[in-house]
Amino acid sequence: MKGNTELIKTLNSLLADELTAINQYMVHSEMCDNWGYAKLHKHFEKRAITEMKHGEKLIGRILFLEGLPTVSELKKITIGADVTKQLANDHAAEADAIKAYNNAIIQAGEVKDYATRDVLQGILNDEDGHIDEIEGLQDQVAQMTLPVFLTTQVKE
Repeated sequence: MKGNTELIKTLNSLLADELTAINQYMVHSEMCDNWGYAKLHKHFEKRAITEMKHGEKLIGRILFLEGLPTVSELKKITIGADVTKQLANDHAAEADAIKAYNNAIIQAGEVKDYATRDVLQGILNDEDGHIDEIEGLQDQVAQMTLPVFLTTQVKE
Protein backbone atom coordinates (compact mmCIF):
# COMPACT_ATOMS: atom_id res chain seq x y z
CA MET A 1 0.00 0.00 0.00
CA LYS A 2 1.51 3.30 -1.09
CA GLY A 3 1.63 5.63 1.91
CA ASN A 4 1.70 9.38 2.20
CA THR A 5 5.21 10.65 1.41
CA GLU A 6 5.24 13.27 4.15
CA LEU A 7 4.01 10.77 6.74
CA ILE A 8 6.77 8.36 5.72
CA LYS A 9 9.30 11.18 6.26
CA THR A 10 7.83 11.71 9.72
CA LEU A 11 8.04 7.98 10.46
CA ASN A 12 11.71 8.04 9.43
CA SER A 13 12.31 10.99 11.76
CA LEU A 14 10.66 9.06 14.59
CA LEU A 15 12.84 6.07 13.67
CA ALA A 16 15.94 8.25 14.03
CA ASP A 17 14.68 9.30 17.47
CA GLU A 18 14.23 5.66 18.50
CA LEU A 19 17.65 4.61 17.19
CA THR A 20 19.18 7.50 19.10
CA ALA A 21 17.33 6.51 22.26
CA ILE A 22 18.55 2.92 21.96
CA ASN A 23 22.15 4.12 21.89
CA GLN A 24 21.68 6.60 24.73
CA TYR A 25 20.02 4.01 26.98
CA MET A 26 22.62 1.37 26.12
CA VAL A 27 25.48 3.67 27.09
CA HIS A 28 23.71 4.71 30.31
CA SER A 29 23.06 1.05 31.08
CA GLU A 30 26.69 0.08 30.63
CA MET A 31 27.89 3.07 32.64
CA CYS A 32 25.65 2.05 35.54
CA ASP A 33 26.89 -1.52 35.25
CA ASN A 34 30.47 -0.25 35.37
CA TRP A 35 29.66 1.77 38.50
CA GLY A 36 28.08 -1.28 40.16
CA TYR A 37 24.46 -0.07 40.00
CA ALA A 38 22.90 -3.35 38.87
CA LYS A 39 19.28 -2.22 39.19
CA LEU A 40 19.82 0.92 37.12
CA HIS A 41 21.83 -1.13 34.62
CA LYS A 42 18.83 -3.45 34.12
CA HIS A 43 16.40 -0.53 34.07
CA PHE A 44 18.25 1.26 31.26
CA GLU A 45 18.89 -2.00 29.41
CA LYS A 46 15.17 -2.85 29.47
CA ARG A 47 14.36 0.64 28.20
CA ALA A 48 16.84 0.25 25.30
CA ILE A 49 15.13 -3.00 24.32
CA THR A 50 11.71 -1.34 24.39
CA GLU A 51 13.01 1.45 22.18
CA MET A 52 14.40 -1.19 19.81
CA LYS A 53 10.91 -2.72 19.57
CA HIS A 54 9.54 0.73 18.74
CA GLY A 55 12.13 1.00 15.97
CA GLU A 56 11.06 -2.40 14.62
CA LYS A 57 7.41 -1.29 14.54
CA LEU A 58 8.32 1.89 12.70
CA ILE A 59 10.47 0.02 10.18
CA GLY A 60 7.63 -2.45 9.60
CA ARG A 61 5.15 0.35 9.07
CA ILE A 62 7.45 2.28 6.70
CA LEU A 63 7.95 -0.86 4.61
CA PHE A 64 4.21 -1.55 4.59
CA LEU A 65 3.67 1.99 3.26
CA GLU A 66 6.24 1.20 0.52
CA GLY A 67 8.78 3.59 1.98
CA LEU A 68 12.45 3.03 2.63
CA PRO A 69 13.47 3.00 6.31
CA THR A 70 16.44 5.24 7.04
CA VAL A 71 18.52 3.51 9.69
CA SER A 72 21.76 5.42 9.17
CA GLU A 73 20.70 8.67 10.82
CA LEU A 74 20.81 9.47 14.52
CA LYS A 75 19.86 12.59 16.39
CA LYS A 76 22.12 14.11 19.07
CA ILE A 77 22.92 11.56 21.78
CA THR A 78 23.17 13.16 25.21
CA ILE A 79 25.14 11.01 27.64
CA GLY A 80 24.95 11.89 31.32
CA ALA A 81 28.22 11.91 33.25
CA ASP A 82 26.41 10.77 36.39
CA VAL A 83 23.05 9.21 37.26
CA THR A 84 21.32 12.52 37.90
CA LYS A 85 22.39 13.86 34.50
CA GLN A 86 21.45 10.57 32.84
CA LEU A 87 17.93 10.81 34.22
CA ALA A 88 17.63 14.48 33.22
CA ASN A 89 18.85 13.76 29.67
CA ASP A 90 16.53 10.77 29.34
CA HIS A 91 13.60 12.83 30.63
CA ALA A 92 14.28 15.50 28.00
CA ALA A 93 14.51 12.87 25.25
CA GLU A 94 11.24 11.24 26.32
CA ALA A 95 9.48 14.62 26.51
CA ASP A 96 10.65 15.36 22.96
CA ALA A 97 9.48 11.90 21.84
CA ILE A 98 6.03 12.44 23.34
CA LYS A 99 5.70 15.74 21.51
CA ALA A 100 6.87 14.18 18.24
CA TYR A 101 4.49 11.22 18.53
CA ASN A 102 1.54 13.47 19.34
CA ASN A 103 2.31 15.55 16.23
CA ALA A 104 2.73 12.42 14.09
CA ILE A 105 -0.61 11.05 15.33
CA ILE A 106 -2.29 14.27 14.24
CA GLN A 107 -0.56 14.07 10.86
CA ALA A 108 -1.61 10.43 10.35
CA GLY A 109 -5.21 11.38 11.12
CA GLU A 110 -5.09 14.29 8.69
CA VAL A 111 -4.02 11.97 5.85
CA LYS A 112 -6.60 9.39 6.99
CA ASP A 113 -4.01 6.71 7.79
CA TYR A 114 -5.70 5.42 10.91
CA ALA A 115 -3.70 2.18 11.08
CA THR A 116 -0.46 4.15 11.28
CA ARG A 117 -2.10 6.41 13.84
CA ASP A 118 -2.89 3.32 15.94
CA VAL A 119 0.72 2.10 15.73
CA LEU A 120 1.93 5.53 16.80
CA GLN A 121 -0.58 5.67 19.65
CA GLY A 122 0.74 2.39 21.02
CA ILE A 123 4.29 3.69 21.00
CA LEU A 124 3.16 6.99 22.54
CA ASN A 125 1.57 5.06 25.40
CA ASP A 126 4.93 3.39 26.07
CA GLU A 127 6.72 6.75 25.96
CA ASP A 128 4.27 8.16 28.50
CA GLY A 129 5.13 5.23 30.75
CA HIS A 130 8.85 5.87 30.26
CA ILE A 131 8.65 9.48 31.35
CA ASP A 132 6.55 8.46 34.35
CA GLU A 133 9.23 5.92 35.38
CA ILE A 134 12.00 8.49 34.97
CA GLU A 135 10.08 11.01 37.06
CA GLY A 136 9.59 8.32 39.70
CA LEU A 137 13.35 7.74 39.85
CA GLN A 138 13.99 11.48 39.96
CA ASP A 139 11.50 11.80 42.84
CA GLN A 140 13.29 9.01 44.71
CA VAL A 141 16.62 10.80 44.25
CA ALA A 142 15.08 14.05 45.53
CA GLN A 143 13.44 12.40 48.54
CA MET A 144 16.30 10.08 49.54
CA THR A 145 19.27 12.14 48.35
CA LEU A 146 21.47 10.78 45.61
CA PRO A 147 23.89 8.79 47.82
CA VAL A 148 21.06 6.95 49.60
CA PHE A 149 19.24 6.33 46.31
CA LEU A 150 22.37 4.86 44.75
CA THR A 151 22.77 2.42 47.65
CA THR A 152 19.35 1.01 46.70
CA GLN A 153 20.56 0.39 43.14
CA VAL A 154 23.56 -1.81 43.91
CA LYS A 155 22.01 -5.27 44.08
CA GLU A 156 19.41 -6.75 41.85
